[in-house]
Amino acid sequence: MNSIAKLKWRCRRGTKELDYLLEGYLDKYFNLAKSNEQSLFIELLTYQDDLLILYLLGNKVPDLVELAALVKKIRTNPDL
Repeated sequence: MNSIAKLKWRCRRGTKELDYLLEGYLDKYFNLAKSNEQSLFIELLTYQDDLLILYLLGNKVPDLVELAALVKKIRTNPDL
């Protein structure tokens, strides 16, 4: 299992916008999420920055429905 500190480190991508979105989700929603959503977030952190930018800041939608729902949650959440 990944510790929150390790996940926080993995959220730091060097792009302020990505850092803000990923760390925001981690801080506010990760611990409240079901295990499958937590696993999807951890998987999302394995993606290359260029793909994360397309998913979280652009118009690309992941093919996996569950991952697309998580990306939408991160992108459109007013609390982040």
